Amino acid sequence: MSAEPRINDRIRVPEVRLVGPSGEQVGIVPLAKALELAQEYDLDLVEVAANARPPVCKLMDYGKFKYESAMKAREARKNQAHTVIKEMKLRPKIDPHDYDTKKGHVVRFLKQGDKVKITIMFRGREQSRPELGYRLLQRLAEDVQDLGFIESNPKQDGRNMIMVLGPHKKKTEAMAEAREAQAARKASRQGDAAGDAPADEDTDTDVDTDEQVEAPADAG
Repeated sequence: MSAEPRINDRIRVPEVRLVGPSGEQVGIVPLAKALELAQEYDLDLVEVAANARPPVCKLMDYGKFKYESAMKAREARKNQAHTVIKEMKLRPKIDPHDYDTKKGHVVRFLKQGDKVKITIMFRGREQSRPELGYRLLQRLAEDVQDLGFIESNPKQDGRNMIMVLGPHKKKTEAMAEAREAQAARKASRQGDAAGDAPADEDTDTDVDTDEQVEAPADAG
């Protein structure tokens, strides 16, 4: 069954409750009268509530309505927040420089509104020292506590220890802030360009004129 509403001659009822092109209530009228009004306005008669008694029909430009609806749906899909889980892998004895680098990536992911799965990889004798991984995960969680929280506590999974951090900021909020920041940067660049443009010379008087490289998931 088609999801599209019936329009014009495809409407098969004796009378309809008619809504005018500006949303005004015309009232219950015979179908023939509604079709006649549609022709006078050069619009379509569109059945908007088929299950009502009588069905509700509206006078509108159906082609324009479909186009605008498609654009709204496209914009909604564009702004839809998708749950993303990033992953960062570390070694229990990671050096300070590598730790700072990987922490920076975690900070970026959380600011984007994404979850982050932190994996500590144990090798050889390191497997007998799980407390090293636990302390490292706790340290990382504390370092980024302003941006995220521990959603899944550290737990051993074979040779690995895993913890999941969740962002305080919702994905939709992060996306909105990113768009605002991009617009602000664009406006700033345009302002700088306008300020650098040469001023018009006066020949009669002397006048002084003035976006997502993701971090590799390599172990530290």
